[in-house]
Amino acid sequence: MEHEIVVNRPRQFPRWKRILDLVCILLTAPLWLPLMGLISLTIKILSPGPVLFRQERIGLGGRHFTCLKFRSMRTDAETGVHESYFQKLMQSDRPMTKLDASGDHRLIPSGRFFRATGLDELPQLFNVLRGEMSLVGPRPCTPQEFECYQNWQKKRVASPPGLTGCWQVNGKNKTTFRKMILMDIWYTSHKSLLLDLAIMAKTPAAISAQIFESRQRVRHGKTANQPLV
Repeated sequence: MEHEIVVNRPRQFPRWKRILDLVCILLTAPLWLPLMGLISLTIKILSPGPVLFRQERIGLGGRHFTCLKFRSMRTDAETGVHESYFQKLMQSDRPMTKLDASGDHRLIPSGRFFRATGLDELPQLFNVLRGEMSLVGPRPCTPQEFECYQNWQKKRVASPPGLTGCWQVNGKNKTTFRKMILMDIWYTSHKSLLLDLAIMAKTPAAISAQIFESRQRVRHGKTANQPLV
């Protein structure tokens, strides 16, 4: 019980959602399995340390789980910088621009590319297979972030967290923290098979736009040596 936060919302994984997740993952396994192998090898060659980054996140009904990602930062990177930055985004009404949007000295070679394309989140497919996440759902938050939520904001854990979702395909880092929460809560109340399929269909275009914006920042002379603010 110490790893569970009481939220007055359903904690059952919708059956149709589970079936959709498993079917999509199994059918696309010939594509993502070799890609994961290539990324793992790339990280191992370019940066000493583990291939995967593990972090505790909040899942359905407030349950804790270990979220998997490909490591995109050096092993000695200071994580407190990101936590402090996100706290400021939560308290402000400005776009949730990524801390590494203009470069970050903590990133490993190719780390920026992995993050811009979302390839760093591919290991979360195993979280989906384990039933801790879904392909579509709210962004999984950290326990520290969840503790700062107002009661109405905690409604977003009424649905399993996802690799993609309403927020990711409707502006993502151009939106504010409040808008992200509102979109996630809207999704928990309206989730359906057709909505999940529509969000998945929009995800490639959203990723392409993110890659384009990342390249534009580089072209405009923003380098990895720019100070973090």
